[in-house]
Amino acid sequence: MSNPIIYALQAVFQPMNFLLMVAGAAIGIVFGAVPGLTATLAIALLIPFTMNLDAIPALLLLLAIYCGGMYGGSITAITIRTPGTPAAAATVLDGYPLAQKGQAGKAVGAALIASTFGGLVSAIIMIFLSPPLARFALAFSPAEYAAVGIFGLTAVFSVSGQSLLKGAISAVFGLLLSTVGLDPILPVPRFSFGSLALAGGIPFLPAVIGFFAMAEVFRLAGTPNRKQVVIKSIGRVWPTIDELKRILKTAVRGSLIGTWVGILPGAGGTIAAYMAYGEERRSSKHPELYGTGIIEGVAAPESANNAVSGGAMIPMLTLGIPGDAVTAVLLGALTIQGLQPGPMLFKDHVDVIYPIFAGMILANLIMFVVGFILIKPVTYIATIRKEYLVSAVAVFAVIGAFAESGSTLQVMFAVGFGVLGYFMEKYGFPVAPVVLSLILGPMIENALRQALIISHGSWGIFVTRPISAGLLLVSLGIIVAMVRRQLKDRSCGRAA
Repeated sequence: MSNPIIYALQAVFQPMNFLLMVAGAAIGIVFGAVPGLTATLAIALLIPFTMNLDAIPALLLLLAIYCGGMYGGSITAITIRTPGTPAAAATVLDGYPLAQKGQAGKAVGAALIASTFGGLVSAIIMIFLSPPLARFALAFSPAEYAAVGIFGLTAVFSVSGQSLLKGAISAVFGLLLSTVGLDPILPVPRFSFGSLALAGGIPFLPAVIGFFAMAEVFRLAGTPNRKQVVIKSIGRVWPTIDELKRILKTAVRGSLIGTWVGILPGAGGTIAAYMAYGEERRSSKHPELYGTGIIEGVAAPESANNAVSGGAMIPMLTLGIPGDAVTAVLLGALTIQGLQPGPMLFKDHVDVIYPIFAGMILANLIMFVVGFILIKPVTYIATIRKEYLVSAVAVFAVIGAFAESGSTLQVMFAVGFGVLGYFMEKYGFPVAPVVLSLILGPMIENALRQALIISHGSWGIFVTRPISAGLLLVSLGIIVAMVRRQLKDRSCGRAA
């Protein structure tokens, strides 16, 4: 590979790869727009169908879905006041009032421009920041990797919903599931109960499909149909020159906030969107206008939640730590392709890394064009009857689980995890920490035990090495801060 940049451009502009990205962007936008479906669900459903593809086309397809899904939620947030994804919840605040004023098209156009801008900014930052971080991580010993894994688990606290305790319980449950199968150091089966099906461990793909797709099928099946009022006239989509300047000015700040939040493991698009919206309102000369329908109130959260995509890819690619739920599933997709995310990926698979970089930029540009074309159709697709939605997701989930190995046992795993995921969410236990722990559990265990072997059983290795000690202190600080914040919120709630 003489010139990696030319190689990357040749890879992404191959006709089949380009068409896969166009299809991925369209799928992501539709899944993002339909309430109840998300980019995470779309990727989880399509991973099995990428197993027969080479690594580059498979990853380009999934990246395009990721980018499209982050934007898609804004369409229904604006037109029917129902965010397609949690990250689009902040877009409702000014997007729907704009639609009520007869400016739905302008609001959706602003969301599309800001989303594309945020995605491009974060992709560029990812390209420049990932290689040096990966080179730095090459010096890590098992002690540092164990500390990085523990730091990654602090992401549990930001995807735990209302209860940190229930999030922690879900994470511990995921860690327990990750110990099923052969011991990584000694060839001894653990918690397999004599079953050959469990000797290889919990299958990741059926677990993801079960927790995200099948659980959603059960949830949707038990939810009554929503009565939605669709904006009949979208109106003009493209903003004026003055509005474009306001959108881009707002998007600069939102993109930087979103990228930074994305780098923090588990923070996610919802947090980024509200942070950007709050900062824009705080710095505005007319904060009282926010919430009444102004274009900056759409551009801020949309640029931020799309900028999370590039930011979240940085720790996933360089350290093997997913930045959010979507990159957790993407991490599994990389593993299925025989690629191990982390610093060695940059050393041994430059032929994959550079197409990923180019693909992130191209995916956002494709999303802009496809998103513009699909604005009106997707608005009506998002109102399809629940019976059809549930049936389609169920069929794809079963096919996806079966496609990995052609075994009905995998389907049984997916259904079983779906039932488990449904009851977990019903009683307030989030499923994202389980999946996060399933991914990080083996990494932490391997690194922890290797470090203890090197130190002859001394735990001091984790505090005498500066990087591991620093990461553990930061992890402890995050945990203490999150616990204190929840205790404060509870005391304020009781006082109210």
